[in-house]
Amino acid sequence: MTTLTYCKGLPTVAAELNPTGYTEFECFLTAFSGVFYRATIATVNHLLSLNNTKFNKSAWNTYLQQTYGISKRHANGAIALSRGSVESASECRNRHIKQLGARLASATSWLKKAQKKLHLAQKFYADCHWQNSRTGCNFPASSDIKTRKTNWYRVKFTIHNKKRYIYKLTQNLAHLRSAPLRVKVRRSEVFIVGSKDESCGNQICQWDGNTLKFRVPYCLEAKFGKYVTSEIGNFERNLNRLPEVGAKTWHFYRQDNRWVVAVQFTPRPVTQVSRPIEYGCIGIDMNPGAIGWAYVNSQGNLKAKGSIPLQMGLPSGKQDAQIVGACLQLAALASTYACGIVCEQLDFATKKAQLRERGRKYARMLSSWAYSRFYHILESILSNRGISLLTRNPAYTSLIGLVKYARMYGLSSDIAAAIAIARRGMNLSERLPRSASAYLGVNPRKHVWSALNQLNKFIGRCEVVNLRHDYYGVSNWGLLVKADVEHPCRASAKRKR
Repeated sequence: MTTLTYCKGLPTVAAELNPTGYTEFECFLTAFSGVFYRATIATVNHLLSLNNTKFNKSAWNTYLQQTYGISKRHANGAIALSRGSVESASECRNRHIKQLGARLASATSWLKKAQKKLHLAQKFYADCHWQNSRTGCNFPASSDIKTRKTNWYRVKFTIHNKKRYIYKLTQNLAHLRSAPLRVKVRRSEVFIVGSKDESCGNQICQWDGNTLKFRVPYCLEAKFGKYVTSEIGNFERNLNRLPEVGAKTWHFYRQDNRWVVAVQFTPRPVTQVSRPIEYGCIGIDMNPGAIGWAYVNSQGNLKAKGSIPLQMGLPSGKQDAQIVGACLQLAALASTYACGIVCEQLDFATKKAQLRERGRKYARMLSSWAYSRFYHILESILSNRGISLLTRNPAYTSLIGLVKYARMYGLSSDIAAAIAIARRGMNLSERLPRSASAYLGVNPRKHVWSALNQLNKFIGRCEVVNLRHDYYGVSNWGLLVKADVEHPCRASAKRKR
């Protein structure tokens, strides 16, 4: 089940300050974090030394109690934190290896293409009669007037550096696959796992909404007593979903020279605002410069549309504020129409692995595009307001929007794609005109995406459609496809969009 975490800086009540300028609870956390750190280190080392053997949690819990003088629930917190750290480190390493593998594949592919292009160019000029060639050279030699260096020299220099880069990636991958796993453990940290069967959701940390009562481990009872209390107050939120009952897991850690208290819990349910998806929804299409949205009714017809501008290249703080503002606008629209929101399910891992082989402008645009951050904030805001968020496959949504809805409603490409996404969220199909599908030779028994794939290939070789604005001038795709079938074009089949 989904959990939430509320964090706040640990308050320092004036009545609780001692002569050193710290509260008794802060002094206790500082002392207990050292014991907890040693127990966590021992647990992590034990987990790493198992070598795929079964972990005996009960026996190790007893060992931690006897060795460090803590109770069973204190030891459960150290074990839970250690297992989470080991699993996180393993997952991060796997992702790193996958990312480096994708970079290596992209660099190797570029190297092969560059070497082949250079080899064919050299072979072309090696012919004595290359001046009489009808096709010409695929990579003609040219020279810079200032540097007096040819484009062949630049390609050779780039190939040399690419080989060094590939060698470095190969060595890094070999090292990561063979090196032992390393886990980072924070020193000033205390983690206490809660349970719904215990009073106040946690037997060690009992919080009544204002005062926190912490059970001191046996090793520190002589110094701090049996319990340590502190007035931490409540977790003020505009939409507070912290329940009075249920399990509460407490996490104390030091950040920026200050203790921070965090509580993890299962949120209380909220009143559902959005109706089922069959009654209509809002589709959104996120682009680096704007977010296009379109509200579609139960019949799949456009009823409202708009665009939320986004500014690129902002610092992280301003970018988060901009994203929050855009998400709040979408939440207000969903509340107005009492419907859910449908978005694309995109993965830019492959494209980001190819940034080194792409242009600087493209790399800067994709790197500054906070796609994952936007949908993470959007999901958090919508879940607190009882609005459903659905994800759908984004295949051919831009093509459908440009072909079917851009001219029909006079829309921009992002809003037209938002209509296609909303209709896909409502499980409405998008079929091409019969004349176009008939001339394309699409099998009617196949999936509708087969026809869209054929149309996408046709647009790639069509001389009429070169820019996005050209889609507004096509009134009948059937006639355009018919002309292409009767008079095949020799242009390349590469997509021009």
